[in-house]
Amino acid sequence: MSSHRPRKRFGQHFLRDQQVIDQIVAAINPQPDQQLIEIGPGEGVLTRPLLEAAGKLQVVELDRDLAAALARRLGQPSGLKIHQGDALMFDFSSLVQDQNKRLRVVGNLPYNVSTPLLFHLFDHAESIEDMIFMLQKEVVDRLVAAPGSRQYGRLSVMASFYCEMQSLFDVGPGAFDPPPKVDSSIIYMRPKLLSDDQKALHQRLEVVVRTAFNQKRKTLRNSLKKLLDAESIERAGVNPLARPETLSLDEFLALAAWPASVSS
Repeated sequence: MSSHRPRKRFGQHFLRDQQVIDQIVAAINPQPDQQLIEIGPGEGVLTRPLLEAAGKLQVVELDRDLAAALARRLGQPSGLKIHQGDALMFDFSSLVQDQNKRLRVVGNLPYNVSTPLLFHLFDHAESIEDMIFMLQKEVVDRLVAAPGSRQYGRLSVMASFYCEMQSLFDVGPGAFDPPPKVDSSIIYMRPKLLSDDQKALHQRLEVVVRTAFNQKRKTLRNSLKKLLDAESIERAGVNPLARPETLSLDEFLALAAWPASVSS
């Protein structure tokens, strides 16, 4: 048993179920030539098998006690590099050791900061090959939701702008100590290689999506009237009487690209 008491303020729930651990490692499929990064290694239950398979691994851990004890717990492996710090503030692009290879980022993310942490990682997307995370199932359902579904919203649209995503499998509360009050899911995320034109649309897309979903019960003609009039929406190829939860990413991009005045 571990002597470390999980800290609620860090959102700590330690994975204990060996079958689930094996499933996650199999999904990651770590290889010796990859640049692997683990966020929130905790007590190292994923760290150990990842390191054994890849030979080297960098980790980012907020908890000073866990960071200090990790190498000792794993037998002082030479391939492990520990960065003690807040992943929300961390420069992940600085971890690239081989400019010909992008990062693979994995981990059991703290559920209390998972959404802002994902968007922080999106800022470093050009340095990232793929990401495999354990998240709250409700968040994963929202990330992968399709237009027209109950879970579809602002998070779905903005995450799909950056990444291709797939929900892999669910994990029940009993796999953790202490058990969280929610179910969890494993998600695979692969950043898209965005063109310069797409990158230039990011800020206007964020404004359009945020404004539309702030009044999601209204039609676009009403919710976006301070940004685009009904004629502009129609000329962008979108029905002004539609509601935001029915629009695809491409339709939101068309609205963001329309040459009307869109400001934050």
